[in-house]
Amino acid sequence: MIAAGKAGVVLAVVGLAACSSKTSLTVTCASSQTCAVTAAGVDAGLADGVPAPLGAFTPPSDPGSGGILFTASGEAAATQGIPFPPASAGAAAFVDGWSVRFTRVLVTLDNLTLAAGPNVSPGDESCTEPAVATASGPWAVDLSHAGPGDLPGKGGGGERAVPLAALAGDFDTSGATPYAFGYDVIPAATSARNVNLDDAGLVDYARMINDGCTVLYVGTATFNGASCTCPTAADPTRACSDRGAGWPQLGDSVPFRLCFRSPTSYVNCQNPDNGGEPLAGEEAQRGIYFQNGSSVIAQVTIHLDHPFWDSVLHDTPAHFDQFAARVVGQGPPGTRVTFPTVTLDMTQGVDDTQVTDAQGAHLSWRSCTAPDASIHAPFVGPMAFDAQSVPHAPGPDPCTGLRDLYDFATYNQSTQGHLNSDGLCYVVRHYASPR
Repeated sequence: MIAAGKAGVVLAVVGLAACSSKTSLTVTCASSQTCAVTAAGVDAGLADGVPAPLGAFTPPSDPGSGGILFTASGEAAATQGIPFPPASAGAAAFVDGWSVRFTRVLVTLDNLTLAAGPNVSPGDESCTEPAVATASGPWAVDLSHAGPGDLPGKGGGGERAVPLAALAGDFDTSGATPYAFGYDVIPAATSARNVNLDDAGLVDYARMINDGCTVLYVGTATFNGASCTCPTAADPTRACSDRGAGWPQLGDSVPFRLCFRSPTSYVNCQNPDNGGEPLAGEEAQRGIYFQNGSSVIAQVTIHLDHPFWDSVLHDTPAHFDQFAARVVGQGPPGTRVTFPTVTLDMTQGVDDTQVTDAQGAHLSWRSCTAPDASIHAPFVGPMAFDAQSVPHAPGPDPCTGLRDLYDFATYNQSTQGHLNSDGLCYVVRHYASPR
């Protein structure tokens, strides 16, 4: 546990008298923003293979009564992976039979912000009153790295959370005043402070800077599926005839390096730690309540499964076949083969409504375990990702719709930021994407 005290506390408290959420305060709604035509700038020119020259980081101490400690976690998936077969009934899994381990999950966080008036607009989560306190980074974090200073994460199951910053101020501890919480995920930059990256992580981070990545996944997917089917509406036990020569077979591995260029703000997050009835249509009450006698924790939680979803609906089944498809035919014959590294850039130009592999064969949905049907009925037949009301719009303008599999995966990835495990936030994309 972190020792109590004020050493290492980042203090940036502004206008705390405004926390009364008076109706005269200015209300800002992120929902009024339009598509960002250009992404944020990129620091470039770092030598390949050389560690990024990041700033030093001092771990925060617990700010004590009436304060707040900010942490970050990729949940158990970041440190333990997502195994297949799943560890237990109902556990997270890739339904198409892939066991995924992460060597690196790098993210740059900034602007941990508390604002007045989280409930100022019950029908629009993007609306808050002015900010009252901000802890500013940026911080470079490897969510796959568990360290001795980590705390237990909010999601249980061995999850760990790394402390980032703390605030101590004149917050209302009566339990009557909630504070809106939000944060930014920004492009990797040399201005970031190194929270827990090792030497190899710093080399990867330098590449992130050069490539303009906000989030980087590095790892390996191993195909462990058995008794798999590619069902159709007419034949629910149909064999997977499109997984022939050149495809990874049982025990074969596909390394991945997925660079997401998706600067995003997560605004006015809902908080599962709150009791009581949430606003209509929401899962938990918004905001953070401070406590008299102890600090509270605001855990930035990054859900790693989002880029692999088959739909833009939240918590739909995860698949890896669409990524493995990009290196089909590029692995030597035999079992327990390692294929070339698949990258997110390889999915550019791949039609997400009729997915083909690298050899041009159309793919079907594959099931190696029963998918969760609570969000939508299991998909069958040709692999076509479900964007719901988000337009599919191939063409030069990414603001008009999702152009390809690259856009689809990035769109879902940009929703991965949460508060305290599962608290949903309003998502503001600062890159060219449909709203």
